[in-house]
Amino acid sequence: MTHPTVPPPASRRTWLGLVVLTLPVILVSMDFSVLYLAMPTIARALHPSATQELWILDVYGFLIAGLLITMGNLGDRIGRRAILLTGAGVFGLASVTAAFAPSAGLLIAARALMGVGGATLMPASLSLIANMFPRDAERARAIGIWTAGFAGGAALGPVIGGLLLHHFWWGVVFLINVPVLALLFVAAPFVLPEFRVRAAHPFDLLGVALSLLGLLPLVYAVKDAAAEGISVRSTLLAGFGAVLLAAFLMQQRRARAPLVNLRLFASATFSACIAIALVGMMAQGGMAYLTNVFLQSVQRYDVLSAALAGLPMAVTIAAFSIGASRIAARIGVRRALAYSLLLAAAGNLGILSLDVTSDLWIFLVLTAVTGIGYGIQFALVTDVVIGSVPPEHSGAASGISETSFELGTAMGLALLGSLATAVFRSRGDGRFADSLGETLDRAGDLGPAGEQLALAAREAFVTGMHAAAAVGGVALILLSAVVAYVMRDRV
Repeated sequence: MTHPTVPPPASRRTWLGLVVLTLPVILVSMDFSVLYLAMPTIARALHPSATQELWILDVYGFLIAGLLITMGNLGDRIGRRAILLTGAGVFGLASVTAAFAPSAGLLIAARALMGVGGATLMPASLSLIANMFPRDAERARAIGIWTAGFAGGAALGPVIGGLLLHHFWWGVVFLINVPVLALLFVAAPFVLPEFRVRAAHPFDLLGVALSLLGLLPLVYAVKDAAAEGISVRSTLLAGFGAVLLAAFLMQQRRARAPLVNLRLFASATFSACIAIALVGMMAQGGMAYLTNVFLQSVQRYDVLSAALAGLPMAVTIAAFSIGASRIAARIGVRRALAYSLLLAAAGNLGILSLDVTSDLWIFLVLTAVTGIGYGIQFALVTDVVIGSVPPEHSGAASGISETSFELGTAMGLALLGSLATAVFRSRGDGRFADSLGETLDRAGDLGPAGEQLALAAREAFVTGMHAAAAVGGVALILLSAVVAYVMRDRV
């Protein structure tokens, strides 16, 4: 009787390789958040139009969301370390270009190129983890550390950006990428293995075209609806994207080497994890945006103080991402995911207790509790998705997972942000502008009457935030029940 070969434990060199793999992930997540802080300074320096400002902010996320699946598959074929270093080179070159961009147009182009490079980094790093850590327990812990790095980068981006912008010009928020990427280039050949799949069929170029033509308009439509409200343009774009995504799915069923293995979705566990990524990031992304406005415009903290107030949540996400595998080993993956969704829901629903004069410590406790739930679920979702496929297909699987996270964030900003805005406007009786910021600017010109208008606007925004928090919390509770049911056959 033969026994299956047990992989040897990961070496010290392998764990050092994991540290190297977290470097580009931290940069990618930082560049999502740091630009919101730098945008006012950039606007004063480059004088972009309102449309150009939106593109400076959004084109990076558009390209990442649209290219993740493609780049994950490409890395499987040409080599995961090779595409990681290629993407890092593109990301670094684009970062330097962005830092010294003399015009808004060139900055938009540089941000788009950063998105192309960033789209290679996340699936390549995740799929390399699958190669480096064949043992389930070690892979789960490694993915927890990877997730913690991503969460830490998103939280530290505004803090580091605020400190740098206090002393230097706006381009420094892009130049900080360069030394980190230099370290990656020096260390990667020594601590990261190479892995590629010997493909029997040509690359699915038609699938690439259909996925891009479907995802990019859909993501743009969702973000446009979040910024401008639902319009004919956003509706048409969403419809166009949905039609092409449907065509993409039909084409994938017939493709000999599809970008997305649709048979994976026959697994209830796999499908449940993708749903957790979508709904979890929808709730987290929407509330992160709204609570940041709450701290700055309602409670009137400055930008750096608001960024620091986000650290407790980042710490709990990071800590419980790393510890998620141990929690799952103790109570089971099913219970860990279901309970983590309930914890995130509790934190979201706790937002209902906040008002214009609430003490900051209440916000810090609520977001820290929420971070526990998100840390567990995001690490476990990634581990289950990567562990559900053979190592040769982990790049493609990680692309699906990361695309779900990106779409969830976009949906949160659009759906929950639009809901909060609609409630805000409905309580203004025509007195409010389209946003809280514009209303407060108008109130500042009205003298004593403006103080009453500003207070009413702040209270209306809190009511809108409450509505979004309630929807997000209820969605997480319902998903927890669904996960507990569909994964009932799994420990």
